[in-house]
Amino acid sequence: MEANGSASRRSVRRLRCSVKNYDWGRIGREARVAGLFSLNSGVDTDEDKPYAEFWMGTHESGASFLVESSEDEASIGSETEGLSLKSWIAKNPDVLGEKVVQKWGANLPFLFKVLSVAKALSIQAHPDKELAVTLHKMRPDVFKDDNHKPEMALALTEFEALCGFISLEELKDVLQNVPELAEAVGTECANQVLYISSQDGEEKVKEVLQSMFTELMSASKDVISKALSKLKTRLDMASEVRQLTDKEQLVVRLETQYPSDVGVLASFLFNYVKLNPGEALYLGANELHAYLKGECIECMATSDNVVRAGLTPKERDVQILCSMLTYKQGFPKILEGVPLNPYTRRYLPPFDEFEVDRCILPQGASSVFPPSPGPSIFVVIEGEGTMHAKSFEDIVREGDVLFAPANTDINVTTASELHIYRAGINSRFF
Repeated sequence: MEANGSASRRSVRRLRCSVKNYDWGRIGREARVAGLFSLNSGVDTDEDKPYAEFWMGTHESGASFLVESSEDEASIGSETEGLSLKSWIAKNPDVLGEKVVQKWGANLPFLFKVLSVAKALSIQAHPDKELAVTLHKMRPDVFKDDNHKPEMALALTEFEALCGFISLEELKDVLQNVPELAEAVGTECANQVLYISSQDGEEKVKEVLQSMFTELMSASKDVISKALSKLKTRLDMASEVRQLTDKEQLVVRLETQYPSDVGVLASFLFNYVKLNPGEALYLGANELHAYLKGECIECMATSDNVVRAGLTPKERDVQILCSMLTYKQGFPKILEGVPLNPYTRRYLPPFDEFEVDRCILPQGASSVFPPSPGPSIFVVIEGEGTMHAKSFEDIVREGDVLFAPANTDINVTTASELHIYRAGINSRFF
């Protein structure tokens, strides 16, 4: 009995996962998230409801649960039936691997998600560990945990985001060509930016940028409303004689989604990033960003801390956000993945907690996921195949989510086509 129970703990386990119906999600069956959740849970899709995020992991805000088979019940009894993944791991920490437990304790250090984005998420950043501890103590109702939240988005479709501040040269160009923005921050503030140069030093440039951004985000609703009204009129007239730039078209779109919101004007200050399927973007702590449109795989440290300041009806923490940002400038690095074999690419952000593998198997192909010293979560995004592991062999298809303990050798095959993604501990950690 003990041996069977031990074998079961070391085997691959199916998971029943959670969904988030945030307002910015795609509606009904338009959302990949809706389809995945319905197939994973057996719950019908509500055609009038937005489906935003599919959560796979141990965070209390969207827990995953073990799916028990009759075989499991015969071998280890029914005591773990319906257990959350978090509780099961706490009882069986060896499934994480020794090094993972030493660093993060008996908890999964990453949170895996699929996102379906119909309209812009808030302009936001996630605190570093030190600030997360402070904010959680100060306002635990808003800041749910004391962990940092570096993250990575891997595009499933064309995917758009705002990420980090544009370069100093671009910023000067914006202030000269978007008079409404210059007016909103005031002449003195705008001139500080226009007359500074990179030769004044990185810290001075950061100080001036922070001053201008804080001035904009703190401006009164009346000032922002008037500026956006002028901007909209000017862009409407401009569109009759020329094609609007990509950023101008984005601003028009954001204004329809969030009328009179300071985030619409602030978007001129950020890099507008467009990812193709298979490209990824990572975001460190205290880095400003806003996802805009498309569907992606997302992975992050296990946390749900968000500091917002624009493009949102939710509570805003303008002063916290403006004081916590790094104010790094320049276009972010785009990851294209490192090939592991003909079908699999690995995306390695500069964070210990996670990495993501993207495996696109054509008809008749197979692929191996070598054993990792840490745990993994697999999600099938499209198609059907067979997964082979020690004490586990079963059909896997769209909507299936599986937990693989540390040191599990995984082989997948398909007679049709299979798109499967894996999240695990960053292999550079070991």
